[in-house]
Amino acid sequence: MSVGKFLAGFTVGATVGAVIGLLFAPQSGEETRDMISEKSKDIYDKAQDSLDDLQEKANEVMENLQEKGDEIIAKIQTMIKKEEK
Repeated sequence: MSVGKFLAGFTVGATVGAVIGLLFAPQSGEETRDMISEKSKDIYDKAQDSLDDLQEKANEVMENLQEKGDEIIAKIQTMIKKEEK
């Protein structure tokens, strides 16, 4: 399972759970709507933070791979030049 699918499923599940919990809470409609709005914003913010962290880590991995690739290419070029002499 990919991390993106997991985060999407987690976010949907958390949202549905929060909405159901709020709908069955003994409060007025306005209070319930306000709570749903607040919880939805909180869940969205947490999901966005998780996605931002994931993107940052993916960027770091890509940079490391690029550096390693550049190093390997440089070594191969050096070996080829030595063999040509």
